[in-house]
Amino acid sequence: MGEQPPLQSAPEKVYYDGCPGCAMDRRKEIREGVPYKELLFVGTTTFASALPITSLFPFLYFMIRDLHVAQREEDIGFYAGFLGASYMIGRGLASVFWGIIADRIGRKPVIAFSVFSVIVFNTLFGLSVKYWMAIATRFLLGALNGFLAPVKAYSIEVCRPEQQALGISIVSTAWGMGVIIGPAIGGYLAQPVKQYPHLFHEKSVFGRFPYLLPCLFISFFATLVFISCAWLPETLHKHKGLERAVEMVEGSTAQERTEPPKKSLLKNWPLMSSIITYCVFSLHDTAYVEIFSLWTVSNRKYGGLSFSSKDVGQVLTVAGASLLVYQLFAYRWVDKTFGPIRSTRISSALSIPIITAYPFMTNLSGIRLGVPLYIAAMLKSVFAITRVTGTSLLQNNAVPQEQRGAANGIATTAMSLSKAFAPAGAGIIFSWAQKRQHAVFFPGDQIVFLLLNLTELIGLILSFKPFLAVPQQYK
Repeated sequence: MGEQPPLQSAPEKVYYDGCPGCAMDRRKEIREGVPYKELLFVGTTTFASALPITSLFPFLYFMIRDLHVAQREEDIGFYAGFLGASYMIGRGLASVFWGIIADRIGRKPVIAFSVFSVIVFNTLFGLSVKYWMAIATRFLLGALNGFLAPVKAYSIEVCRPEQQALGISIVSTAWGMGVIIGPAIGGYLAQPVKQYPHLFHEKSVFGRFPYLLPCLFISFFATLVFISCAWLPETLHKHKGLERAVEMVEGSTAQERTEPPKKSLLKNWPLMSSIITYCVFSLHDTAYVEIFSLWTVSNRKYGGLSFSSKDVGQVLTVAGASLLVYQLFAYRWVDKTFGPIRSTRISSALSIPIITAYPFMTNLSGIRLGVPLYIAAMLKSVFAITRVTGTSLLQNNAVPQEQRGAANGIATTAMSLSKAFAPAGAGIIFSWAQKRQHAVFFPGDQIVFLLLNLTELIGLILSFKPFLAVPQQYK
């Protein structure tokens, strides 16, 4: 019998002097613990970028009224929907561009520029005195904030493989907290002359611009985060022009790695199927946040709860705090026990009965209303962040690093377009529902929450085979 040919060893890993991606990889191999410093940066920058997205919802109803664009009270929801959608339209048009830029020049510069855009355009939105100005500043805020695609890639790249679920969950949790605490800031700080007359005079700048204070508060926090970006380490591999390998794993001779040909992202079905599922859930979540805010502040004669913007802010603050507790004490166990796919399905299924209960809460008052409303809001937030994290993990593990920014850009574009449709559609449907309080078939806001549940059900169905193709490592 002939001799067996010698087994070929796997391609050796080459590190290049001066490459930030190689420096990060070496750091990950040496360090076995959680990268707390990098994840702290990820969390704070994500939180700052997410705050302005929904901070306007508690005062959106009153802002549209004060801009005198709606002729009737029932039409406010119609105009509110388009203002809420303008941010997502801008982000949807630009996200692929920012993802490609992040794959070429690095994650750090795109993240820093995005935070800077929050400082500028969020402040200008608070100074809006015309409806067109509010629309324009929100659109530019979305178009120039290309944050989400690079930060998702970054959160994966600073973690060892066994820590990637934690990294992407930090993004999802910080984003979810920003999306929830943003309305709390808007609710507490909007119209300060009316809410805190002993602190703010009617002739002050906050009397002339009643919605400036929450925007300034968020912009100030974003300024601190922007400064901290100077210490953010880069993770993108930059080998062009680097000719010398300075370190190799297992002491072999220096050689270039042979890389497999890149697969077209649009033909990558595990990526595209997870993006589709992600978009359906994102559409639902955005519509839910706007409808919840509009529903709670609308008059009880229209099926609402007659809450003030401050009351809404308080509910959303508690819901945001529950996300932090969940992230610190429960999520890692959930991911380890169920994995990203099963946890997505379970959280989606459990969201349906919660949404079903909302329209019946209008028959309650006092503590009998407060307790179930707070519990429902907290559980809904936890379930939403669980499935967003699960689908984000699937997306980022379906592509190699050099395509991760572009892949997240496609996901963010698709998600932003669905989120652009969500507030506009939700506002129109909400305005229509308030005019049919005495209908026989799902009167008033019941039809709104029914449509929310149908969207949730579609997302749940899409999380099963054959609709969802699972990346190899999760099979």
